[in-house]
Amino acid sequence: MSDNIEIRDIDGVDEVRYQPSGVCSKLMVLKIKNNQILTMETVGGCSGNLKGIGALVAGMDINDVIKRVQGLPCGSRPTSCPDQLSVALKLYLEQKSKVTV
Repeated sequence: MSDNIEIRDIDGVDEVRYQPSGVCSKLMVLKIKNNQILTMETVGGCSGNLKGIGALVAGMDINDVIKRVQGLPCGSRPTSCPDQLSVALKLYLEQKSKVTV
């Protein structure tokens, strides 16, 4: 498993803890069930923006979120918190496919 992602099953809900890279936020905590994001919380970064992103992605399918936010830069940085969210979700899908195969 990647050092920057941890997945735990808690009563049928996957809790995903991801340490983003190259951005201001330090930790993203997602709760996911059946490929749907239930909640997203972030430690560090732009609080209002990240709370807004969390509210917008709640209830969305993982693949739809990835399509919408992957590759978004932040200023001169080649990545952003939304882009790092897509990285976390792709890692999550990769790890889940290894477990279920």
